[in-house]
Amino acid sequence: MRAAATGLLCLEVSAGAASAADEEEGGPAKPAAPNIYLDLRTSYATIPAGTLGLGFGNTSLSAAFEAVAARRGATLPGGLPAAKSIAVDLPLTVDVSDRVSLYGGVSGSTIDAGGGWSSFDITSWNIGVQADLHQQNGGRIPTITLQSTLTQSVPNEPGMTNSFNNILEFDYALDEDETRGWLAGMQHTTTIIASPLASIRPNTILYAGGYYQWPSNWKFTGRLGMQSFGGAQFAGRTLAEAFTQPILRLDLDRMDDNDNRLFGITAQIAWMPKPSYQVTLRTPLYAVRN
Repeated sequence: MRAAATGLLCLEVSAGAASAADEEEGGPAKPAAPNIYLDLRTSYATIPAGTLGLGFGNTSLSAAFEAVAARRGATLPGGLPAAKSIAVDLPLTVDVSDRVSLYGGVSGSTIDAGGGWSSFDITSWNIGVQADLHQQNGGRIPTITLQSTLTQSVPNEPGMTNSFNNILEFDYALDEDETRGWLAGMQHTTTIIASPLASIRPNTILYAGGYYQWPSNWKFTGRLGMQSFGGAQFAGRTLAEAFTQPILRLDLDRMDDNDNRLFGITAQIAWMPKPSYQVTLRTPLYAVRN
Protein backbone atom coordinates (compact mmCIF):
# COMPACT_ATOMS: atom_id res chain seq x y z
CA MET A 1 0.00 0.00 0.00
CA ARG A 2 2.89 2.39 0.72
CA ALA A 3 4.24 1.71 -2.77
CA ALA A 4 0.80 2.36 -4.32
CA ALA A 5 0.41 5.63 -2.40
CA THR A 6 3.89 6.74 -3.48
CA GLY A 7 3.04 6.00 -7.11
CA LEU A 8 -0.20 8.01 -6.94
CA LEU A 9 1.66 10.94 -5.35
CA CYS A 10 4.28 10.87 -8.11
CA LEU A 11 1.53 10.95 -10.77
CA GLU A 12 -0.10 13.96 -9.09
CA VAL A 13 3.20 15.84 -8.77
CA SER A 14 4.16 15.13 -12.39
CA ALA A 15 0.71 16.25 -13.61
CA GLY A 16 1.07 19.50 -11.67
CA ALA A 17 4.53 20.09 -13.11
CA ALA A 18 3.25 19.53 -16.64
CA SER A 19 0.45 22.04 -16.05
CA ALA A 20 2.92 24.67 -14.82
CA ALA A 21 5.14 24.05 -17.85
CA ASP A 22 2.19 24.60 -20.21
CA GLU A 23 1.45 27.96 -18.61
CA GLU A 24 5.10 29.04 -18.81
CA GLU A 25 5.17 28.16 -22.51
CA GLY A 26 2.03 30.20 -23.17
CA GLY A 27 -0.23 27.15 -23.47
CA PRO A 28 -3.88 27.09 -22.40
CA ALA A 29 -4.43 28.00 -18.76
CA LYS A 30 -5.44 25.10 -16.54
CA PRO A 31 -8.28 25.31 -13.99
CA ALA A 32 -7.14 26.64 -10.60
CA ALA A 33 -8.58 23.58 -8.82
CA PRO A 34 -9.15 20.00 -9.99
CA ASN A 35 -12.58 18.39 -10.26
CA ILE A 36 -13.49 16.85 -6.91
CA TYR A 37 -16.58 14.69 -6.65
CA LEU A 38 -18.14 11.63 -5.07
CA ASP A 39 -18.72 9.28 -8.01
CA LEU A 40 -21.81 7.66 -6.50
CA ARG A 41 -22.73 4.38 -8.24
CA THR A 42 -25.73 2.22 -7.35
CA SER A 43 -25.93 -1.27 -8.90
CA TYR A 44 -28.49 -4.08 -9.00
CA ALA A 45 -27.32 -7.46 -10.25
CA THR A 46 -28.63 -10.98 -10.70
CA ILE A 47 -26.04 -13.75 -10.58
CA PRO A 48 -26.72 -17.36 -11.65
CA ALA A 49 -25.78 -20.30 -9.45
CA GLY A 50 -22.22 -21.56 -9.48
CA THR A 51 -20.44 -18.31 -10.34
CA LEU A 52 -19.25 -14.97 -8.91
CA GLY A 53 -20.15 -11.32 -9.57
CA LEU A 54 -17.87 -10.82 -12.57
CA GLY A 55 -17.89 -8.39 -15.49
CA PHE A 56 -16.69 -4.93 -16.45
CA GLY A 57 -15.24 -3.11 -13.45
CA ASN A 58 -17.25 -5.06 -10.85
CA THR A 59 -14.50 -5.06 -8.23
CA SER A 60 -16.76 -4.15 -5.29
CA LEU A 61 -19.53 -6.59 -6.23
CA SER A 62 -17.16 -9.47 -6.94
CA ALA A 63 -15.19 -8.78 -3.74
CA ALA A 64 -18.35 -9.29 -1.69
CA PHE A 65 -19.21 -12.59 -3.42
CA GLU A 66 -15.62 -13.83 -3.32
CA ALA A 67 -15.37 -13.17 0.41
CA VAL A 68 -18.69 -14.94 1.05
CA ALA A 69 -17.53 -17.91 -1.03
CA ALA A 70 -14.24 -18.15 0.87
CA ARG A 71 -15.87 -17.92 4.32
CA ARG A 72 -18.82 -20.21 3.60
CA GLY A 73 -17.19 -22.65 1.22
CA ALA A 74 -17.39 -25.53 3.71
CA THR A 75 -21.14 -24.97 4.22
CA LEU A 76 -21.98 -24.86 0.49
CA PRO A 77 -21.86 -28.52 -0.57
CA GLY A 78 -23.99 -27.77 -3.61
CA GLY A 79 -21.82 -24.86 -4.75
CA LEU A 80 -22.70 -21.19 -4.87
CA PRO A 81 -26.46 -20.51 -5.07
CA ALA A 82 -28.15 -18.07 -7.43
CA ALA A 83 -28.20 -14.58 -5.91
CA LYS A 84 -29.33 -11.00 -6.25
CA SER A 85 -27.34 -8.04 -5.00
CA ILE A 86 -27.57 -4.29 -4.50
CA ALA A 87 -24.24 -2.48 -4.20
CA VAL A 88 -23.37 1.17 -3.58
CA ASP A 89 -19.88 2.48 -4.46
CA LEU A 90 -18.66 5.76 -2.93
CA PRO A 91 -15.25 6.59 -4.43
CA LEU A 92 -14.02 10.13 -3.81
CA THR A 93 -12.52 11.15 -7.16
CA VAL A 94 -10.03 13.92 -7.93
CA ASP A 95 -9.36 14.80 -11.58
CA VAL A 96 -5.81 16.04 -11.13
CA SER A 97 -5.68 17.05 -14.80
CA ASP A 98 -7.36 16.13 -18.08
CA ARG A 99 -5.00 13.11 -18.11
CA VAL A 100 -4.95 11.79 -14.53
CA SER A 101 -7.68 10.93 -12.01
CA LEU A 102 -7.18 9.53 -8.51
CA TYR A 103 -9.93 7.87 -6.49
CA GLY A 104 -10.57 5.91 -3.33
CA GLY A 105 -13.51 5.03 -1.13
CA VAL A 106 -15.74 2.35 0.30
CA SER A 107 -18.50 0.10 -1.04
CA GLY A 108 -21.47 -1.47 0.66
CA SER A 109 -23.80 -4.23 -0.46
CA THR A 110 -26.69 -6.47 0.46
CA ILE A 111 -27.15 -9.97 -0.95
CA ASP A 112 -30.16 -12.25 -1.33
CA ALA A 113 -29.02 -15.84 -1.89
CA GLY A 114 -32.46 -17.38 -1.44
CA GLY A 115 -32.93 -16.76 2.28
CA GLY A 116 -33.89 -13.10 2.13
CA TRP A 117 -31.83 -9.92 1.91
CA SER A 118 -28.87 -9.59 4.23
CA SER A 119 -28.22 -6.40 6.17
CA PHE A 120 -26.56 -3.62 4.19
CA ASP A 121 -22.92 -3.47 5.29
CA ILE A 122 -19.63 -1.96 4.16
CA THR A 123 -18.08 -4.89 2.28
CA SER A 124 -14.94 -3.44 0.65
CA TRP A 125 -12.72 -0.41 0.13
CA ASN A 126 -10.74 0.55 -2.97
CA ILE A 127 -8.05 2.89 -4.21
CA GLY A 128 -7.02 3.51 -7.81
CA VAL A 129 -5.74 5.70 -10.60
CA GLN A 130 -6.82 6.35 -14.20
CA ALA A 131 -4.28 7.94 -16.54
CA ASP A 132 -4.05 8.72 -20.25
CA LEU A 133 -0.68 7.31 -21.28
CA HIS A 134 -1.12 8.97 -24.67
CA GLN A 135 -3.73 11.40 -26.04
CA GLN A 136 -4.74 11.32 -29.70
CA ASN A 137 -5.33 15.10 -30.07
CA GLY A 138 -6.16 14.78 -33.77
CA GLY A 139 -3.30 12.40 -34.56
CA ARG A 140 -3.32 8.85 -35.87
CA ILE A 141 -2.36 7.10 -32.64
CA PRO A 142 -5.45 6.52 -30.43
CA THR A 143 -5.73 7.70 -26.86
CA ILE A 144 -4.33 5.00 -24.56
CA THR A 145 -5.81 4.86 -21.05
CA LEU A 146 -4.74 2.70 -18.12
CA GLN A 147 -6.95 2.24 -15.07
CA SER A 148 -5.71 0.28 -12.04
CA THR A 149 -7.79 -0.47 -8.93
CA LEU A 150 -6.95 -2.28 -5.70
CA THR A 151 -10.02 -3.57 -3.81
CA GLN A 152 -9.96 -5.28 -0.40
CA SER A 153 -12.98 -6.92 1.18
CA VAL A 154 -14.14 -6.00 4.68
CA PRO A 155 -13.78 -7.18 7.44
CA ASN A 156 -10.05 -7.89 7.59
CA GLU A 157 -10.09 -11.55 8.65
CA PRO A 158 -9.30 -15.03 7.29
CA GLY A 159 -11.09 -15.39 3.96
CA MET A 160 -10.79 -11.72 2.99
CA THR A 161 -9.90 -10.97 -0.62
CA ASN A 162 -7.55 -8.55 -2.38
CA SER A 163 -8.42 -7.86 -6.02
CA PHE A 164 -6.17 -6.12 -8.56
CA ASN A 165 -8.12 -4.87 -11.58
CA ASN A 166 -6.35 -3.37 -14.60
CA ILE A 167 -8.03 -1.95 -17.71
CA LEU A 168 -6.07 -0.92 -20.82
CA GLU A 169 -8.23 0.84 -23.41
CA PHE A 170 -7.56 2.31 -26.86
CA ASP A 171 -9.86 5.14 -28.01
CA TYR A 172 -9.66 6.18 -31.68
CA ALA A 173 -11.69 9.38 -32.25
CA LEU A 174 -13.13 9.95 -35.73
CA ASP A 175 -13.53 13.72 -35.44
CA GLU A 176 -11.66 16.64 -33.92
CA ASP A 177 -14.18 17.12 -31.11
CA GLU A 178 -13.93 13.40 -30.19
CA THR A 179 -17.70 12.97 -30.23
CA ARG A 180 -17.57 9.63 -32.07
CA GLY A 181 -15.02 6.89 -32.32
CA TRP A 182 -13.98 3.27 -31.82
CA LEU A 183 -12.84 1.47 -28.67
CA ALA A 184 -10.81 -1.65 -27.97
CA GLY A 185 -9.33 -2.91 -24.75
CA MET A 186 -8.60 -5.54 -22.15
CA GLN A 187 -9.53 -5.97 -18.48
CA HIS A 188 -7.58 -8.34 -16.24
CA THR A 189 -8.52 -9.13 -12.63
CA THR A 190 -6.40 -11.11 -10.17
CA THR A 191 -7.77 -12.08 -6.74
CA ILE A 192 -5.78 -13.24 -3.71
CA ILE A 193 -7.64 -14.87 -0.81
CA ALA A 194 -6.31 -14.89 2.76
CA SER A 195 -7.04 -18.60 3.14
CA PRO A 196 -4.93 -21.63 2.21
CA LEU A 197 -8.09 -23.58 1.36
CA ALA A 198 -9.59 -21.25 -1.24
CA SER A 199 -8.39 -19.91 -4.58
CA ILE A 200 -9.89 -17.81 -7.36
CA ARG A 201 -8.23 -17.83 -10.77
CA PRO A 202 -7.85 -14.70 -12.92
CA ASN A 203 -10.64 -13.18 -14.99
CA THR A 204 -9.88 -11.57 -18.39
CA ILE A 205 -12.10 -9.61 -20.79
CA LEU A 206 -11.15 -8.67 -24.37
CA TYR A 207 -13.57 -6.24 -26.00
CA ALA A 208 -14.25 -3.77 -28.81
CA GLY A 209 -16.88 -1.10 -29.26
CA GLY A 210 -17.63 2.49 -30.10
CA TYR A 211 -19.31 5.70 -28.93
CA TYR A 212 -21.33 8.64 -30.25
CA GLN A 213 -22.09 11.95 -28.51
CA TRP A 214 -24.99 14.10 -29.72
CA PRO A 215 -24.92 17.94 -29.75
CA SER A 216 -27.27 17.76 -26.73
CA ASN A 217 -24.34 16.16 -24.81
CA TRP A 218 -25.98 12.75 -24.44
CA LYS A 219 -23.35 10.09 -25.08
CA PHE A 220 -23.90 6.41 -25.97
CA THR A 221 -21.13 3.82 -25.63
CA GLY A 222 -21.25 0.12 -26.44
CA ARG A 223 -18.73 -2.63 -25.68
CA LEU A 224 -18.93 -6.27 -26.80
CA GLY A 225 -16.32 -8.81 -25.80
CA MET A 226 -15.36 -12.25 -24.51
CA GLN A 227 -14.85 -12.97 -20.82
CA SER A 228 -12.63 -15.84 -19.66
CA PHE A 229 -12.73 -16.94 -16.02
CA GLY A 230 -10.49 -19.67 -14.57
CA GLY A 231 -12.89 -20.83 -11.85
CA ALA A 232 -12.87 -20.90 -8.04
CA GLN A 233 -12.03 -23.76 -5.66
CA PHE A 234 -12.42 -24.44 -1.93
CA ALA A 235 -10.54 -27.33 -0.26
CA GLY A 236 -10.08 -29.02 -3.62
CA ARG A 237 -13.80 -28.69 -4.47
CA THR A 238 -15.07 -26.50 -7.31
CA LEU A 239 -17.24 -23.59 -6.16
CA ALA A 240 -17.41 -21.81 -9.54
CA GLU A 241 -16.73 -23.41 -12.93
CA ALA A 242 -14.34 -21.95 -15.46
CA PHE A 243 -15.91 -20.46 -18.59
CA THR A 244 -15.29 -18.37 -21.70
CA GLN A 245 -18.43 -16.53 -22.76
CA PRO A 246 -19.64 -13.25 -24.37
CA ILE A 247 -20.25 -10.05 -22.43
CA LEU A 248 -22.11 -6.90 -23.49
CA ARG A 249 -22.10 -3.47 -21.84
CA LEU A 250 -24.15 -0.41 -22.89
CA ASP A 251 -23.69 3.08 -21.38
CA LEU A 252 -25.83 6.18 -21.72
CA ASP A 253 -24.33 9.32 -20.14
CA ARG A 254 -25.37 12.95 -19.85
CA MET A 255 -22.31 15.18 -20.14
CA ASP A 256 -21.79 18.92 -19.75
CA ASP A 257 -19.98 21.16 -22.24
CA ASN A 258 -16.62 20.29 -20.63
CA ASP A 259 -17.23 16.51 -20.79
CA ASN A 260 -17.95 16.15 -17.07
CA ARG A 261 -20.45 13.36 -16.42
CA LEU A 262 -23.73 14.61 -14.88
CA PHE A 263 -25.67 11.33 -14.98
CA GLY A 264 -25.14 7.84 -16.34
CA ILE A 265 -26.88 4.49 -16.65
CA THR A 266 -25.15 1.23 -17.53
CA ALA A 267 -26.73 -2.08 -18.57
CA GLN A 268 -24.61 -5.24 -18.70
CA ILE A 269 -25.31 -8.82 -19.74
CA ALA A 270 -22.58 -11.38 -19.02
CA TRP A 271 -22.99 -15.06 -19.86
CA MET A 272 -21.40 -17.28 -17.12
CA PRO A 273 -22.56 -19.40 -19.08
CA LYS A 274 -26.11 -18.53 -17.94
CA PRO A 275 -26.82 -14.80 -18.30
CA SER A 276 -26.11 -12.40 -15.44
CA TYR A 277 -27.82 -9.00 -15.57
CA GLN A 278 -26.63 -5.77 -14.01
CA VAL A 279 -27.93 -2.17 -14.06
CA THR A 280 -25.86 0.69 -12.62
CA LEU A 281 -26.86 4.32 -12.00
CA ARG A 282 -24.07 6.91 -11.79
CA THR A 283 -25.00 10.18 -10.07
CA PRO A 284 -21.77 12.14 -9.36
CA LEU A 285 -21.93 14.63 -6.51
CA TYR A 286 -19.52 17.50 -7.32
CA ALA A 287 -17.70 19.56 -4.73
CA VAL A 288 -15.67 21.31 -7.48
CA ARG A 289 -16.59 21.10 -11.19
CA ASN A 290 -14.61 22.88 -13.92
